[in-house]
Amino acid sequence: MATPSGFLASTGVAGLTLGGGIGYLTRRFGLTVDNLIAADVVLADGTFVTASESSHSDLFWALRGGGGNFGIVTSFTLRCHDIGEAGTIIGGPVFYDLADTPEVMRWYRDLIPSLPEELSGWIALLTIPPAPPFPEPLWGRKACGIIWCYTGPQDRADEVLAPVKAFGSPLLAGLQPMPFTVLQSAFDALYPAGLQWYWKADFFNEISDAAIDVHVKYGAQLPTGHSTMHLYPIDGAASRVPADATAFAYRDGGFAGVIVGVDPDPASAGRISRWAQEYWEELHPASAGGGYVNFLMNEGQDRVKAAYRGNYARLAQVKDRYDPDNTFHINQNIQPASKPSP
Repeated sequence: MATPSGFLASTGVAGLTLGGGIGYLTRRFGLTVDNLIAADVVLADGTFVTASESSHSDLFWALRGGGGNFGIVTSFTLRCHDIGEAGTIIGGPVFYDLADTPEVMRWYRDLIPSLPEELSGWIALLTIPPAPPFPEPLWGRKACGIIWCYTGPQDRADEVLAPVKAFGSPLLAGLQPMPFTVLQSAFDALYPAGLQWYWKADFFNEISDAAIDVHVKYGAQLPTGHSTMHLYPIDGAASRVPADATAFAYRDGGFAGVIVGVDPDPASAGRISRWAQEYWEELHPASAGGGYVNFLMNEGQDRVKAAYRGNYARLAQVKDRYDPDNTFHINQNIQPASKPSP
């Protein structure tokens, strides 16, 4: 059994959950916060409470997407689901030539809403890692990739995956049965602790033709082997939750996008941050306006408010009740309603 989680096994459970929790199981079972049953919390005044639908329900609402603004969560109770058969799923990457990016993105944007919710896939612009199990002739090659995850019955897998397998001329098709935990940790070795990261993020209601033109331009300019762009679908089960049911507000059936400049060498800091910033500035007009809080850097209060849309005012009221002095402020800060910063 599993609960919706992220895309790297090293992702911290607390930050993932409190920010929303987008992952391989989002289309089928919603976000991590949609599966949160209760949370034990130490508040700013030292009080210990359990937040749930029946106890401190306002705090429970805010914790589901509001980040670390309201207290220190010491325990999560999460709903789990059967996936695959004995935890075995069918997953893996399908890589296409970078020149095929426009065709792949248009096909992908039309395909995703039509797929059974047991099948999810996120799309990326990336550099194929120079290491096994990838074929050596592809090492270091820029590509457009989709990482697929099918968690339904094995006897339906061929039918469900047929449109994926029939499309285009992939450089590599790595779909195969595996434990869900293998897919969940597949990229951990590529992103060890200690790398420098520069993040830019937005939500998108659609992958427009104008956005695809921007992706093509900056995909060709990937500055380092670790740098990448990802689009994660937020549809299916996640989009059926009302936008005001939790603090996580972007439930429109679109995508969470992230651009990351990544490299181990501090000398690359300017190059990776400049690429990510310029990419984001050209892409932002095609966005829904705000970004996923777990992908934001220190970008100012307007960006925090945009991340929560119409839920921000309610979050500020909950903050006022549980942390009126803004003790928990080293975060994407939600300021107390009665004491906003100038």
